[in-house]
Amino acid sequence: MPNDGVVPRVAPGPAGAPQAPSRVLVVSHLHPAVSRGGAEIAAYQMYRALKATPGVTAWFAAGAGARLAPPLGTHVFQPFGPDEYVLGEPGYDGWLHSAQAPRFGQEVRDLVAELQPDVVHFHHFANLGVEAFLQVKQACPQARIVLTLHEYLAICHHFGQMVKRPDLALCSRETPRDCARCFPDRSENDFFLRKLYLQRFLGLVDHFVAPSRFLADRYIAWGLPADRFSVAENALPPHEGPDLPMPPPQPLVVGFFGQLSVLKGVGVLLDAAEELRRRPPRGGRVRIEIWGDASNQPAELRTEIERRLQASRSVVSFNGAYENDQVIGLMQRCHAVVVPSIWWENSPLVIQEAFLARRPVICSDIGGMAEKVRDGVDGWHFRARSAQSLAEVLRGLAEPAGIDRRNFVRFKESKIVSCETANQFCENI
Repeated sequence: MPNDGVVPRVAPGPAGAPQAPSRVLVVSHLHPAVSRGGAEIAAYQMYRALKATPGVTAWFAAGAGARLAPPLGTHVFQPFGPDEYVLGEPGYDGWLHSAQAPRFGQEVRDLVAELQPDVVHFHHFANLGVEAFLQVKQACPQARIVLTLHEYLAICHHFGQMVKRPDLALCSRETPRDCARCFPDRSENDFFLRKLYLQRFLGLVDHFVAPSRFLADRYIAWGLPADRFSVAENALPPHEGPDLPMPPPQPLVVGFFGQLSVLKGVGVLLDAAEELRRRPPRGGRVRIEIWGDASNQPAELRTEIERRLQASRSVVSFNGAYENDQVIGLMQRCHAVVVPSIWWENSPLVIQEAFLARRPVICSDIGGMAEKVRDGVDGWHFRARSAQSLAEVLRGLAEPAGIDRRNFVRFKESKIVSCETANQFCENI
């Protein structure tokens, strides 16, 4: 039977008591020193929590990305300390999610054989290759493999985001025929064989962790066994600063945090800002504060964003990039956080951060976003991809006679995401 939220225990030892792992290797596709994405942060937080747990020995291994080059003659190096390993230059094939460098797999086997972990907990297989699961089993057959899935990479070749090409329409299923329509340079047979290849290696995983039920259901429908799944939220560093009070009632301040990309809904947000500029709330005002970065986006999109920010400057303020350790304080300058993504999402880090900041979330009514945010309790839903729907929600919140502003106060008594602790992980793996 599926198991929501709890990873199955290992078999009892000779005395009949469950034996928690004492040696855990946490693996991420990138090291948070070179990339501060949600998966990297969650993986590193798990490693730090495990390392601080009495009786547990923990290590961290992560992909290097483009900014860290290994020394000549090796793929495994340690620029960050004795218990942290960086895995560089795997010769990665993004079609099969395969590491192609001749000696990369052997060096992964050598590392696992040296550490002899009880559990290897992968947060991603990107940049490392799905063959890493086989390499772990070859080097340390008794080790259990746990994989936290962060998006739909195995299911969808379109960056794992389950939106169709070229119009970015939402995709609700995978079939070789549907996938070949998105990628006409690949045949249906190519996609059929790709799926078999990925399922071959994912079949070596002892347990899957999905940060949302929505994501788990997509992978189970794709063919992974339901009885190997748990649904558990990603771990986040605790917020140790003071809880700041809500800003003054006027204007309504709504914050956007993250990448300024099409899929993250920046176009929907700017369209909603234009709607609010044309027809402001009655007796109230809305201010949209954008914190984020578009530097890795196509030049034409950056130009379009700059033009539209200028046109909507009476409603929108652009504040640029921010450091992750600043985000809670920045969110607490706002009344609410908006997440207007136009793809399904899984468990967006920004939603967890908003809950840690004790701020409600205004989000698209699809996928992992709708699952994480209870409409009217933790925040509000609007119709996905609809700027008019988002503008109406914001207008209602800003107008004195609109949505009861006590909702903001009530939120303080509602759901705050509690992160899985290292102790729970060790007891239940």
